[in-house]
Amino acid sequence: MKFSFLVCALLSPFFSVLAASVSEEQSKAPGLRSLFESPLDIDKRSPGQLIRSCTVPGTVALTFDDGPLWYIYDLVRMLDAAGAKGTFFFNGNNHQCIYSEDNVKRVRYAYNRGHQVASHTWSHWNLSNVDPDTIHNQMWMLELALVRITGADPAFMRPPYGSYNQQVLDVSRERGQADVIWDLDSRDSMGASVQESINIYNNMINQRPLPNGKILALNHETRDTTVFQVMPAVLQRLKQAGYRMVTVAECLGKQPYRSVKAPEARTPDWKC
Repeated sequence: MKFSFLVCALLSPFFSVLAASVSEEQSKAPGLRSLFESPLDIDKRSPGQLIRSCTVPGTVALTFDDGPLWYIYDLVRMLDAAGAKGTFFFNGNNHQCIYSEDNVKRVRYAYNRGHQVASHTWSHWNLSNVDPDTIHNQMWMLELALVRITGADPAFMRPPYGSYNQQVLDVSRERGQADVIWDLDSRDSMGASVQESINIYNNMINQRPLPNGKILALNHETRDTTVFQVMPAVLQRLKQAGYRMVTVAECLGKQPYRSVKAPEARTPDWKC
């Protein structure tokens, strides 16, 4: 017994150092780093967390998919003027490469003005049609881009087309992220007219009066009609109705990022 106790005592520091080293290396691995800490407190044994609506009464989260694109400056200025904060679900290489000089400036502009940046994956593929490794990679490549550009590691992602299955939810859970869908679709990506999109908002506002009303809205920053015609009317109507126009994280009472650090300097690796 004394000999066994002595061996354990002598080897204990070695195993502690080894465990710390392994943990540090695992935390750097793209598919595993989020397993160790999550501001969402996701139970890794439970099904992936799927968010369909806000939970904080009196809030509306205006979300914008598929950017970054050139309309973002006008959109951000419009939101700021209305006292609103939006959430931008960015792609890495969909309409344009996120690492281009112009798009890096666009992402930083929105982030630096207090809007939330989040993941819409790298290529805008339907994640329900690919294997888990591809899902991990699609998520990781976009997360890496946002960390490089802003320093913020997103805690939320939106599956392209709103398409998900248990496999997508499982991968998100392993990465420490929550999947965000919506409960209001402006249908701007489905050919809705300006007035049809505005009517969708008006109907929802009427159905969900304050103080308990709450809305999680899907829009696309890539649509000029959304930015320049729908949003001005919607922002005015929401303000009149008394809604607080906040980020997804704020409408859920959660943290928007898994970690935040200083943005990185451009390197030759910043390419699509």
